[in-house]
Amino acid sequence: QCNQCRGPHGAETQTEKAQYQSDLNLAGENMQDANTPGICEGYWMKRRKWPLKGWHKRYFVLDKGILRYSKNQHDFSKGKMHGALDVSLAVMSVNKKARRIDLDAGDILYHMKVSHCIYDAIKLTFSDYLHVCLCFTQSGSGRSLSFRAPSVADSAAEYFDACDELMCLNAHLSKAPPKLNPIKNTGRRAILPAVCPDNSHVGLMTILYNNIGKDLSRVSMPAALNEPVCLLQRLCEELEYSDLLDTANHTDDPYQRMVYIAAFAISGYATAQYRNRYKPFNPVLGETFECIREDRGFRYISEQVSHHPPISACHAESDNFNFWQDQRWKNKFWGKSLEIMPTGMVNVTLKKYGEHYEWNKVVTCIHNVLSQQRYLEHYGEVIIRNLKSSVCTCKITFVKSRYWGSDGSKNEVQGQVLDETGNVVHRFGGFWHEGIFCDTLPNPQCIWKPNPQPKNYMLYYGFSSFAIEMNELTPDLKPLLPPTDTRLRPDQRLLEEGKIEQTDKKKDEVEENQREWRKILAKRGEEHIPRFFRKTLDAAGREVWLYNGTYWKIRENPGFVNVKNLELW
Repeated sequence: QCNQCRGPHGAETQTEKAQYQSDLNLAGENMQDANTPGICEGYWMKRRKWPLKGWHKRYFVLDKGILRYSKNQHDFSKGKMHGALDVSLAVMSVNKKARRIDLDAGDILYHMKVSHCIYDAIKLTFSDYLHVCLCFTQSGSGRSLSFRAPSVADSAAEYFDACDELMCLNAHLSKAPPKLNPIKNTGRRAILPAVCPDNSHVGLMTILYNNIGKDLSRVSMPAALNEPVCLLQRLCEELEYSDLLDTANHTDDPYQRMVYIAAFAISGYATAQYRNRYKPFNPVLGETFECIREDRGFRYISEQVSHHPPISACHAESDNFNFWQDQRWKNKFWGKSLEIMPTGMVNVTLKKYGEHYEWNKVVTCIHNVLSQQRYLEHYGEVIIRNLKSSVCTCKITFVKSRYWGSDGSKNEVQGQVLDETGNVVHRFGGFWHEGIFCDTLPNPQCIWKPNPQPKNYMLYYGFSSFAIEMNELTPDLKPLLPPTDTRLRPDQRLLEEGKIEQTDKKKDEVEENQREWRKILAKRGEEHIPRFFRKTLDAAGREVWLYNGTYWKIRENPGFVNVKNLELW
């Protein structure tokens, strides 16, 4: 008898155990004849995101291959369903040690586990029963079965229950006056040298299924799956709408200022709308990237400061703001969906007010990754804090799309600016790919809309104009760059030129050079020391990487051509 079962809830738990044992007896009888599986039901723990994070008990019923759940047995008997999933369409991963099951049906991702009290009674037999039902439903539909049950590492992501209710903001972008964002002639290139390759021939299924539950940032991919930018450049793309920070720095009201900071935090996700077919290059240790944009008023430097775990650090400065972050990504493939889970905080300081804003990032998930109906969404909660003042905070919710919802509800974002007492001062909402509307400003308005995409953008990896300009290497710029700059990386340059076979060979060479260099350092008992960023602890005791202030000084005098540099390729 489990000690955790004793106490005020002990009677209920014992009843549940008795119910489970009854169900499992039924399940065991039916496992002897997989053609006639019975009904399996009981309480499981399900992971959810909002409003109560973590694992919560839910009542599940599995009947004829359809898994349905409610908050409790009474709600289920009344027909109050929280969600349903066709197990025959899902990829199932079982981790017996963690007593956990992950079901990925493409549009839905369920994470379930057995509580400690109940586990002694069922010994994870329910997962075996799910397998039987999966076999039954697929064989009944005439489809071949390909079942895998690898051990899946615990995901850091948390999920919405299908029935979670969010406060709806009736702010429609259609109310906003037309806000034209014409593509300005910056004097930079408007197209790439070659169109993106067809990668339909790449055995993506084999690559991903061999790495279910693993961190894909450590898995080498064929070059045809890449886009000709790296993660250091993708971080720079978050500054495409840096004008929102300029506006915030000239807005006296602290609550309205927070609205513009929030709009900037949301705008960084817009570039992902058309970018689900290819992945950026993983930077090698010591790789750098600079970006000077006189037209936007900022300059940016980034460096890959760690290989395991992979960490990219960046810093940007202008007359109005400073921007920095160090990001660590974990990529997990769950069978039909690919999750990208960033850790690390984004930081912005506004120079006029001396304020320091800090916020987290949300999970990005690519659904149906193995099919042509692939789509991308962001979900989770962002909290923005002003570390110099407690006057206000901001909460932004990237709403997870409903399985049965309409396309009109996808990519929804809702946010609130709260005062010190928790009262709502401003509300805003919209869609991260279309724009954000705030109806509580003195003059209700659309505070941000993405720039229009360039002509034939789908032929060029879905890049925005800003992304197309990112990897451009002009004759006057080349001698000013350190040899570690991404623009000089040969495999990425070959991909941009459309030379796929040569890209694969050169990519292998670059990665092998990196491995050999790390082996040499290990033999010497040395560690790589980043050149332009230093590791320290922030006020919360977290490890962070901050710009050390040397890059632009060396660039100006004596110049990178006159100093010793790493040879990465």
